[in-house]
Amino acid sequence: MQPTIAEAQAWCRQQLIDADSPAVDSRALLCHVLQQSAAYLMTWPEQQLSVSQWQQLQQLTDKRRQGHPVAHLTGQREFWSLSLTVNNSTLIPRPDTETLVATALELSLPSQARVLDLGTGTGAIALALKSERPQWQISALDASADAVALARHNAQRLALDIEVQQSHWFADIDAAEFDLIVANPPYIDANDPHLSQGDVRFEPRSALVAAQQGLADIATIAGQAGNWLTPAGWLLFEHGWQQADSVVELLRQNGYKHVNRWTDYGSVERVTGGQKAG
Repeated sequence: MQPTIAEAQAWCRQQLIDADSPAVDSRALLCHVLQQSAAYLMTWPEQQLSVSQWQQLQQLTDKRRQGHPVAHLTGQREFWSLSLTVNNSTLIPRPDTETLVATALELSLPSQARVLDLGTGTGAIALALKSERPQWQISALDASADAVALARHNAQRLALDIEVQQSHWFADIDAAEFDLIVANPPYIDANDPHLSQGDVRFEPRSALVAAQQGLADIATIAGQAGNWLTPAGWLLFEHGWQQADSVVELLRQNGYKHVNRWTDYGSVERVTGGQKAG
């Protein structure tokens, strides 16, 4: 006899007791297996799972116990209230990155601003901005062909009109001027112990790790972005929790003004940016 929803959820939660968030993970896996919302689980706790649903839940739970990210197991992750398709070709969008979106939306930009998202991955940042500012002209770049395909898929599925192109930073795009450039580049030091923990074990290191204590790509972008910005254009970075001072210095060295830093939901300095001195 197959378990009810309530029994299956309790079993899954117990199996994942050593995970960071067993209740959240068990709910997400069960919703995925049933193709239902969390509200459905609460409304119909006595509903019995089918044989195939119970088998699938057991398989997914076992993979989660091995450390596989929930987002990879379900193929979905919510970001800025958008449901994004995810896979192992790029980073899983994090809540901390919403700080970059919120900061961009606070800036005084033209009503039809031209925006460039560097290292777009799933397209999360570009799509979130487009959902809030439909009139903005948003381009997104990624060096990975698989990531480009994924971002295009998400844009099409969400019916959000952004342009996605393959390029390693600015290397393969035509001359243009942008009112805003946002970047969530690799910024983790190769020796950081967190690389052997949690979800990052299953994400591409090329999207995580940078040389020079994690600052190499940020330094490259800071040095080149001025050639692609309008005279009063803004450059915003997401960076590591201890890197704000270094990023401030890099921006100042490259002539940016109004350099500032913004904190994420955990009061960690997560975003730093400045305005081109035009």
